[in-house]
Amino acid sequence: MRPTLTCTILALLIAPLPAAERSDVIKAPGDILVMTTHAVGAQIYQCEFDTAERLIWQFREPIAALFASGKTVGRHYVGPTWELIDGSIVTGKVVASAPAASPNDIPLRRLDVMSRRGQGQLNIITAVKQINTRGGIATGPCNTHRALLSVPYAADYAFYQTRGAVDGTAGE
Repeated sequence: MRPTLTCTILALLIAPLPAAERSDVIKAPGDILVMTTHAVGAQIYQCEFDTAERLIWQFREPIAALFASGKTVGRHYVGPTWELIDGSIVTGKVVASAPAASPNDIPLRRLDVMSRRGQGQLNIITAVKQINTRGGIATGPCNTHRALLSVPYAADYAFYQTRGAVDGTAGE
């Protein structure tokens, strides 16, 4: 691993995150916080042609480890999907977005859960909020078609159950 990448990843792991970023855009009445995880990983981009036939970085997928209380509890990947080691899995759909603290940080997002699998902590989740984001935005030249770029990022994922959705079926 290159020293710069190692330092960047370590900074994302140990740098103190600001108090939970709030935005009216991603708030929803009736949300009950169930759990929060901290993610450290990368946003993957691919160099593709835009409609004007220029090469640009296009988002492809996230890949991150999820941590809680200092332990690895799951992973986050394309879908967007969150999977815990207890076997529970949710996939979401972005329903609201707001700018992050810096233009180099991926946006804050609210995602409604569109599907669930397995039994476990995520079985009752109806919404996920991506907050306290750091990094993850592609910068620099995109010169080779289909080239990949991995951009380190960190975020907190807050998992919510909507008030009244106690049977694990709301939002499906």
